[in-house]
Amino acid sequence: MPQSQPQRNPAAQQGQLPVNKEDISRAIREGGASLVRAAESLGVHLRNGQLTTSQIRNIYGMVKRMEMQQFDPHEFMLLKPKLAYAAKRARARGAEDLKTVLSWAIDEVGTDGQRFSRFVDLFEAILAYHVAAGGK
Repeated sequence: MPQSQPQRNPAAQQGQLPVNKEDISRAIREGGASLVRAAESLGVHLRNGQLTTSQIRNIYGMVKRMEMQQFDPHEFMLLKPKLAYAAKRARARGAEDLKTVLSWAIDEVGTDGQRFSRFVDLFEAILAYHVAAGGK
């Protein structure tokens, strides 16, 4: 039996994101299958966008530190300018895409601690699918 491949979005092949804002909002609101689908599509896309695992892990490390502390909505919102800075420094096509998607997710989380937990799950799944797709 052939192994499942992530669904290809024709827009992704043209350099556009394989997910849209509504996909990310649904992933944060619902979790589960919506979250996994979005993460898989984006993880593969980021590998093709020449974003390295270490570049993703730099931001992921900040998120994990936030998770270990009590959720602070103010600190969480400050992740957006950090993402912008990291994307500019990375100079990889995928860095801007990751910034865009995580900014959508941050907006969806707002001040909701439960949604923050799903944000962490989404980010972890994106990283996992990036590595599984052969991201360096």
